[in-house]
Amino acid sequence: MLNVRLLQFTQFPNIMKCPFCGFANDKVVDSRESKEADSIRRRRECLKCQKRFTTYERIDEIPYMVVKKDGRREKFDRQKVLNGLLRACEKRPVPISKLEQIVNEAESFVIESAERERRTSEVGELIMSRLRRYDKVAYVRFASVYLDFKDVQEFMAELKDLLKTKDSTEAQIKSSAKPM
Repeated sequence: MLNVRLLQFTQFPNIMKCPFCGFANDKVVDSRESKEADSIRRRRECLKCQKRFTTYERIDEIPYMVVKKDGRREKFDRQKVLNGLLRACEKRPVPISKLEQIVNEAESFVIESAERERRTSEVGELIMSRLRRYDKVAYVRFASVYLDFKDVQEFMAELKDLLKTKDSTEAQIKSSAKPM
């Protein structure tokens, strides 16, 4: 009996070459989960030479990473992102469903990266832009931690930018509401 390990099979999920004759078509004779439920054992039979072999299928465990400001790499942790948002939105009228949506968007952003990693600055900008739409106070709280303001001037500059954006948005709304 020959055991073949199948660790990652993404390009051609239905094609398994026979280890004896190389034929690319077989049938699954038996399939069972491992005791730890972390893999599936499949007994296969080659349709050409009729020999049987075993494959093990496992979940792709390559983690999605974020690159910190200092260059360190860390696994993306959606719970860590959610905890930061919950702290920023404490005692604010932001529904948990909106926070969950922001976390989902951040996770999708990291997952869609070709290199399986994103810089934390990119993820942080995405989160701040979404949070800014829902609650300005929560945005400022999150930004104060994320942007790591060194002094009051940096904090005031961010507040002025927030107010300027708010004023220009209100002006656009007023001008579009005027009758012709």
